[in-house]
Amino acid sequence: MNLTFENFQYARPQFDLFSASFRKASAQFEAASSAEEQARALALVNELRIEFTSMYNVCHIRHTMDTRDAFYEKENEYFDQQMPAYEGLVNEFYKLLINSPFRDELEKKWGRQLFTIAELSLKTFDESVIGLLQEENKLSSDYTKLKAKAKIGFRGEEHNLSSIVKYEMDMDRAVRKEATEAKWAFFSGNAAEIEGIFDQLVRVRHRIARELGYENFVELGYARMLRSDYGPEKVANFRLQVQDYIVPIATRLYERQRRRLGLEQLKYYDEELRFHSGNPQPKGEPDWIVGQARRMYSELSEETREFFDFMRQAQLMDLQTRPGKATGGYCTYIGKYQTPFIFSNFNGTSGDIDVLTHEAGHAFQVFSSRDIGISEYNWPTFEACEIHSMSMEFFTWPWMQLFFKEDADKYKFSHLSNALYFLPYGVAVDEFQHFVYEHPEASPAERNQAWRDIERKYLPHRDYDGHPFLENGGYWQKQSHIFVMPFYYIDYTLAQICAFQFWKKDQEGHQQAWSDYVRLCQAGGSRSFLELVQLANLRSPFEDGCVASVVDIITEWLDGVDDAAF
Repeated sequence: MNLTFENFQYARPQFDLFSASFRKASAQFEAASSAEEQARALALVNELRIEFTSMYNVCHIRHTMDTRDAFYEKENEYFDQQMPAYEGLVNEFYKLLINSPFRDELEKKWGRQLFTIAELSLKTFDESVIGLLQEENKLSSDYTKLKAKAKIGFRGEEHNLSSIVKYEMDMDRAVRKEATEAKWAFFSGNAAEIEGIFDQLVRVRHRIARELGYENFVELGYARMLRSDYGPEKVANFRLQVQDYIVPIATRLYERQRRRLGLEQLKYYDEELRFHSGNPQPKGEPDWIVGQARRMYSELSEETREFFDFMRQAQLMDLQTRPGKATGGYCTYIGKYQTPFIFSNFNGTSGDIDVLTHEAGHAFQVFSSRDIGISEYNWPTFEACEIHSMSMEFFTWPWMQLFFKEDADKYKFSHLSNALYFLPYGVAVDEFQHFVYEHPEASPAERNQAWRDIERKYLPHRDYDGHPFLENGGYWQKQSHIFVMPFYYIDYTLAQICAFQFWKKDQEGHQQAWSDYVRLCQAGGSRSFLELVQLANLRSPFEDGCVASVVDIITEWLDGVDDAAF
């Protein structure tokens, strides 16, 4: 493909014309007198959806590449307004789909998951909530824009939330303390606005849930995430396993870190520095890193070589941070061009390499399943998506010396311990979201207090050194998922347990592990989470003993490393 992202055409979809075409295709589906006729109408509906969502995604990418671009700012606002109505059209079609007289034949062709998605989606929408959904979209965008505009003064320079990170892991304690405090000064200074946005988000989400017949937003949140084979009870039990089993291990790891750093006490601004000699950093500039990644993916497998060459040639990666660029990283998919797109903010830390493994894992999956033939199956549900990304981080371990040279072992130790460190934080974010939506009447101060209480349970080591904003429970305000994608976070922890299993399997026999992984990627979203776990020959993270079975191996590996080596 000679086309590059820069040349992808964007044209605002005229919603009235799109709506008329979509309803016409839906009517053809409804009037069909055979399964074959319905299949043709379904293909037409799919084509229309691909065109619309492709324009949305091109707009979203270009808007996040430069949030100051007035044209794409306006286009983004347009989609904030139109997406709920688009959702309404899709749900109208879903009603026809699940009531199709030819449902058995369609299920044989496309599988049960399409109908599960349709049934869950119908529980999340009604024409009556379109105005509320538009309000929710606008509030989410307000939070994203507020963070993108962050200007953090630090030692005579101006930073954004991405570029300040490397100073938060500086070997000089005074530097990292000052940088970390400068970052939190931004959040503290904007706390009233952030809490105001979130308070409105909680209230509007609660109103949507009540309008749709739910007691509160929790059940609606799970339906939006298309969770069909587990609910809040299983998740609560999983959080308990993490609390009982992982928290003590993480606490011991933090104690090891304190000793490595030679500190009397590990403060919150020390946490990001893992080693006294400094964290592992890539040994070159962004273009060099991408060149090393090309070699890595060429050697890993034929499939990854083809994938990464395609991404580079079509310029489907925007990796470097710059003023006005949205924070964070993501991977999305533009169906019209059958292309993934990777967005990131390189900042000179090992996180730059994590992006080229994590986000590339997402991109490799959607690239592998791009010919699956139906929009619903491009991606699986989010917790299954994260298996691809987190497992790719481990499959690329043998090539880490390309990026870190003599610090490759240091990186592996850091990467593996970071993955364990993450689990308690991940379930804390999830428990906080359950509290928030079970208590929609709570005040901002009560929410902050709830976060602080949950944090003490899962992160008992954390010492905020008297920082008033953080001591009062403000830490959660930096976590975009809580604002933009409610209930999207436990997904990372469930996927991490699955990725640990791939790490273990890869050490026992690479070919079998890789074969299971590719099969999982090729399946896209054609099955539910637990069905995909089974397809990949993995154990369910909810199964008693699963967490222990993988974490024991990991702690054994970490315990076998001599800290004096670093």
